[in-house]
Amino acid sequence: MSPGTKVVLGIESSCDETAAALVTGGRCILAQAIASQAEAHAPYGGVVPEIAARAHAERLAPLIEQVLQEAQLDLADCDAVAATAGPGLIGGVMVGLVTAKALAMASDKPLIAVNHLEGHALSPRLADAALEFPYALLLVSGGHCQILRVEGVGRYRRLATTIDDALGEAFDKTAKILGLGYPGGPAVEALAASGDPARVTLPRPLLGSAEPHFSFAGLKSAVLRARETGRHADADIAASFQQAAIACLVDRLDHAFADMGQVTALVAAGGVAANHAIRAALEHFAGSRGLRFVAPPLALCTDNAAMIAWAGIERIKAGFAADPLDIPARPRWPLDPEAEPARGAGVKA
Repeated sequence: MSPGTKVVLGIESSCDETAAALVTGGRCILAQAIASQAEAHAPYGGVVPEIAARAHAERLAPLIEQVLQEAQLDLADCDAVAATAGPGLIGGVMVGLVTAKALAMASDKPLIAVNHLEGHALSPRLADAALEFPYALLLVSGGHCQILRVEGVGRYRRLATTIDDALGEAFDKTAKILGLGYPGGPAVEALAASGDPARVTLPRPLLGSAEPHFSFAGLKSAVLRARETGRHADADIAASFQQAAIACLVDRLDHAFADMGQVTALVAAGGVAANHAIRAALEHFAGSRGLRFVAPPLALCTDNAAMIAWAGIERIKAGFAADPLDIPARPRWPLDPEAEPARGAGVKA
């Protein structure tokens, strides 16, 4: 980082979390605030884009004011403004990016347009100064499920992606089937803790396949069929679903490592990386390959603005120029634009 760059204001609004944070180049989170929209979306069992965008517009400015007050700073004390510019729900992304543009223009500060996925990919380095490139990354969230080789800031090689549902989406849909509400991931994990993961026979899509990618749509459908039979306890269904998901993750990682090359660690990021059972399985996988397992603190796994501010800092340190004020919001923005599209992946690629 250049000597004059000390504090970056981060803004995140890609889905259903409105967030702002102030982070230093020394890996210190001066202040952060997140406004959850879970209650607003709970009646629908998932995120409603129009509701999300409206909530971002209402909550973002007060959150920015809150973190500045908490850190006892003014906007003039910030060295740059970083905001998620995609991928995500376009209405929400536009709210955050337009706000960042206005702040950057009014304060004559550089604007850093951050890829939300890069925020997740680099977030472990915010909490772990010893994590060095290159590392293997399992990025698992509500909208994405990918395996990447992280070679440096802005340098990503995608080895696998989902051809249908992301794992976080499958957790949410399983929660809806079981009547657990939204968000589903924590609820399924909690219920699974009291269930028998071997009680319900569920598929492991693409397990052992020569194709490198993930598929979770069939697993989600099997959960629905198991529930409709009325023969299984919900806790057993949740535990069996979670175990099947873990088996798929480990199998696909094993496949990807054949083409991964030498790496310093296995890293997990994204909201699903907060799942304790998944973390334990990934840590065991990493240990079997003599690798360190790294995952950010739970607060940095879900969508947050600290990771966006940190990604901005990383980009400045790496010598990337500030972005123009006319840079557009992007609903789709792959980390590896050179990767071949996966069969049937569509927007998940």
